[in-house]
Amino acid sequence: MSDDQPTPWGRVDDDGTVYVREESGERAVGQYPDATPAEALAYYERKYSELEGQVSLLEQRQRAGAPAQDVAKAVRALAPTIPGANAVGDLKELSDRLDRLSGALGVAAERESEEARQAVSEALAERERIVAQAEELAAQDLEKVQWKQVSSQLDELFAQWQAGQHGGPRIPKKDADELWKRFRAARSTIETARRAFFADLDHAHRDARGRKQALVERAEGLAPKGAAGIPDYRRLLDEWKAAGRAGKKVDDALWARFKAAGDVLYGAKAEADAVENEEFQANLQAKLALLEEAEPLATSTDRVQARSRLTEIQRRWDAVGKVPRDQIRVVEDRMRRIESAVRKLEDDHWNRTDPEKQARSEGFAAQLHAAITRAEDELTAAKAAGDAARISQAEDSLAAQRAWLDAIG
Repeated sequence: MSDDQPTPWGRVDDDGTVYVREESGERAVGQYPDATPAEALAYYERKYSELEGQVSLLEQRQRAGAPAQDVAKAVRALAPTIPGANAVGDLKELSDRLDRLSGALGVAAERESEEARQAVSEALAERERIVAQAEELAAQDLEKVQWKQVSSQLDELFAQWQAGQHGGPRIPKKDADELWKRFRAARSTIETARRAFFADLDHAHRDARGRKQALVERAEGLAPKGAAGIPDYRRLLDEWKAAGRAGKKVDDALWARFKAAGDVLYGAKAEADAVENEEFQANLQAKLALLEEAEPLATSTDRVQARSRLTEIQRRWDAVGKVPRDQIRVVEDRMRRIESAVRKLEDDHWNRTDPEKQARSEGFAAQLHAAITRAEDELTAAKAAGDAARISQAEDSLAAQRAWLDAIG
């Protein structure tokens, strides 16, 4: 070994002992046998660099926003090893950096604690909201709710609970247990009511299925009756409507059979109607000809001749018989219009010749004639006097009296 090899922070003596310089003096940090002084110093300087790297890493973690408590824990573990470290370098500067870092971490840790307390408070409020909504669902009249909607709402609340439990801050066990107890009770109330509802619904579906199955079999048994079975089928249809629901799939399948049984009956009726309509086509043509013959009576002024002619046509009309079903309303409406016109002709004649009415009309006419005479005299006098107001009033009165006389004439 050569003479001491000094550096700003250490030296190596002749026997290879390496020293670090500190405020209180030198401190031996070790020996590096069989090496040059430069190599020995470099070894212990690398030890310092490793320590400095750990300090720098902690500073970087603090600046990057790592949890202050985690970084502070690492600082507390590293700080005691710095002053007595077997390394060559400015150990005091490393300790000072850790002290400054520790102070900054203390402030950050307090802030994080406050944020954590706030997060726990918000998490508790969120859990309370979830529980309150679940209890509100459970407090409804569960015999009248839409179960699909209630079940969906409850599932969503449970998903929110789990999300808060797995991804949110940890809340005090006592509070968590109490809130879960309330949520579980509300959930149990809803689930119990739901199971009871669907058990009752299943029972009702079974009863309805049995009733509808029997109705289907009775409807299918009407097939041999053909069109004559339609009244019975309609009564069965009324029973079907009152039978209740058996569940969509079962209802659809049973209804398909029930409708098919009705189609058989209505198909038979359609065939019979088609045959009947064909048979009644000649009757339709005959009645159309009678309508052509009768329609001039609607504008006749001879009531006696019109009534006689209509009566004769009505007799022939009744003798013709039935027409196709889809034409009944058409021809009957045309005949009703002709009958109404003839009846009106007779009614008008009666109104004109009614003795009592005529006597009343003649008495009223005599009164109107007298009133007209007076109005004419008044008009003459008004004109002689040159009184414009009296003239206008007399003219209005005379016009009104004449209008009434025309009306009863």
